[in-house]
Amino acid sequence: MCGIVGYVGEKQAAPILLDGLSKLEYRGYDSAGIAVFDGEKINMTKAKGRLKVLEEMTHNGATMPGVLGIGHTRWATHGEPSDVNAHPHMNKEGTIAVVHNGIIENYLKLKKKLIKKGYEFISDTDTEVIAHLLDYYYDGNPLRAITKVMHRMEGSYALGIIFRDHPEELYAVRKDSPLIVGSTDGGCIIASDVPAVLKYTRDVYFIENEEIVRMKSDSMEFFNVDEEPIEKESTHIEWDVDAAEKGGYEHFMLKEMYEQPKAIEDTFSPRIKGNDIVIEELGMSDDEIRAVKKIMIVACGSAYHAGVTGKYVLEGMARIPVEVDLASEFRYRDPILDEGTLVIVISQSGETADSLAALRESHARGAKVLGIVNVVGSSIAREADNVMYTWAGPEIAVATTKAYSCQLIALYLLSLKFSKVRGKITDSEMEQYIEDLKRIPDQVELLLNNKNKIQKFANRYLAARDVFFIGRGIDYAISLEGSLKLKEISYIHSEAYAAGELKHGTISLIEEGTLVTAVLTQEDLYKKMISNIVEVRTRGAFVLAVTNEGNDEIKRAADYVIFIPETNRFFTNSLAIIPLQLFGYYIAVGRGCDVDKPRNLAKSVTVE
Repeated sequence: MCGIVGYVGEKQAAPILLDGLSKLEYRGYDSAGIAVFDGEKINMTKAKGRLKVLEEMTHNGATMPGVLGIGHTRWATHGEPSDVNAHPHMNKEGTIAVVHNGIIENYLKLKKKLIKKGYEFISDTDTEVIAHLLDYYYDGNPLRAITKVMHRMEGSYALGIIFRDHPEELYAVRKDSPLIVGSTDGGCIIASDVPAVLKYTRDVYFIENEEIVRMKSDSMEFFNVDEEPIEKESTHIEWDVDAAEKGGYEHFMLKEMYEQPKAIEDTFSPRIKGNDIVIEELGMSDDEIRAVKKIMIVACGSAYHAGVTGKYVLEGMARIPVEVDLASEFRYRDPILDEGTLVIVISQSGETADSLAALRESHARGAKVLGIVNVVGSSIAREADNVMYTWAGPEIAVATTKAYSCQLIALYLLSLKFSKVRGKITDSEMEQYIEDLKRIPDQVELLLNNKNKIQKFANRYLAARDVFFIGRGIDYAISLEGSLKLKEISYIHSEAYAAGELKHGTISLIEEGTLVTAVLTQEDLYKKMISNIVEVRTRGAFVLAVTNEGNDEIKRAADYVIFIPETNRFFTNSLAIIPLQLFGYYIAVGRGCDVDKPRNLAKSVTVE
């Protein structure tokens, strides 16, 4: 959620810190701040609101000289958004400064202890506890103080720390919250995500749990929590700088929607070998695949919606029972993980706190875990038994589009692989599935180029108060994601319902003029869906239908129809979601919303 940057080197730190924070704005935040050592003291500037406020206060960093510093964009958890609660936080003497992502679960206990010892607190944050704890244990040795604090803190944290007495050193610490470090030309940099460092380096180190790094302008040393030196290998980031820039588009979200054809192709192309699916990173032999008795898909948000689609596809193709769980609920229902259960954890960032916790719970119960993630070297990628990457590239907009589309492709590929190995599809059927898969990028591009029709329709509903999405089977899964796209960026109340549930209460919400979006891509369910459409129209609803080309009967039932190209019934989500993404986008733009950074939301949710 929050963003961390830090720099030590030969160049002025403040402009680098501000630039790095600007690349992390997509994560969501309500305040920002930087602290820079000027050769004599640590100077700090922080402010509530957008980063531009901080940039103006510091004249883009010019008023804060120094070559050592840390910066932060905060998303409030403990304490309201304010200048005082913004990071960095310092000890009373101003000799130690710290920025923190995560939550210190036992901070109240630690705070009471420190108050008894005479420490005074000026903020409502859990992070200020860290600054005072560091002060309490500091005896001239930063590494020793940091390890003592780590032994006493409970919860999740990524920390950037500077000490006035060690003006050439920058420290970084990590437990459960993401943190990367890298060497630049004449310095070292830390950040909580890759886009912040792409301008300066593409070779980074992913800090593991309870590891510490000490950086100078020309060196980098790694330690464990026992202060023992450790060796680490760097990871080369393939993303280029342009991939994290808007490239002429009005918003990152629009740019990323238009990147979907390529991202989809990049995800499936390396795994198609002739007329077969080869997923080398799966790490499962054919016998192991045949031995799978149940699959549990665990995820949050849009990744969960992809998982719901995955359930229909895996069960329909491979005939394997599939359960789909919200990661935030998974641990608390005491899940039954029998021998033969495969757990699939899906996450764009690979750092989603609840999904990571579900992964660890699965391991504790002896289950094999496959991660489907987008970010190379992320926590889920490293901790899962095997990882299947979605090659979506960097996704900056908070509302996911291309990463979700690539998650669908990954699930299709898994379904095809499992179906073939388990003897549920023939060679000729596999050949046809692959041909259908290869057509998806061009079909998605065709739908994207039809945006004007959707934009015109969206302009009619800028003042909508409630919008409902309905569907059956895979179409229900599509409706879930379409509804989320609309409400998270436009702030219009929207809900998705299984169409068969209308008479069980939902239909009472339909009023004259209410917009209902009906998704009909499953041919065997057309007639039932048309009956549902008629039900809501007779109660005053205006119905937007998304359906396959050739479904002419829908023209008489719905008020407005968007057609998608014909494809395999299992792959329709990849096409039907495109007009729904565009609809949500143009509604949000028309209402003047901050499309890339919707209120109260963050790109990477790294706390429970």
